[in-house]
Amino acid sequence: MKVMTRDEYRADVARGMKEAALQAQVVAMARELGFFVYHTHDSRRSEPGFPDLVLAHGARGRLLFRELKTQTGRLSDAQRRVLAELGGAADVGVWRPLDLLEGRVLDELRAPQPTTTTPGETP
Repeated sequence: MKVMTRDEYRADVARGMKEAALQAQVVAMARELGFFVYHTHDSRRSEPGFPDLVLAHGARGRLLFRELKTQTGRLSDAQRRVLAELGGAADVGVWRPLDLLEGRVLDELRAPQPTTTTPGETP
C-alpha cells in the first residue's frame, strides 16, 4: 500500500468535491470573516454568466465576485465575458476545491483593501 503525500491527498479530495460542498464551505468562511454573501439560488431568469458569489465587506472596503467550479469544471463563454467586464471594477476570480484546501480562498478573503491611486500618481 502506497502512502499518499499531503499534495496527493489534497488533489484526491479536490477531485471528489462537488460545487455545492465548495460553496457551503466558502460561504461559511466568508460569513465568519464578516462578509455579506449573496448567491442567486435560481439563475434561470438572470443574466447569463453572472458569478456564483458576491462577497462584500464594507468596513474593509472589499468587493469580490467569485465563480465556483469543480476541480475540472470549465467556464462558459458568458462567464468569461462577465468576469472580464466585472474585473475592470472589482476583484474577480474563480475558486476551485484545491484553492480552498491549499488556503488560497482564505488568503484572498483576508487580503487587505487594495490601494487605489489617482491616474498619473505612483502608489
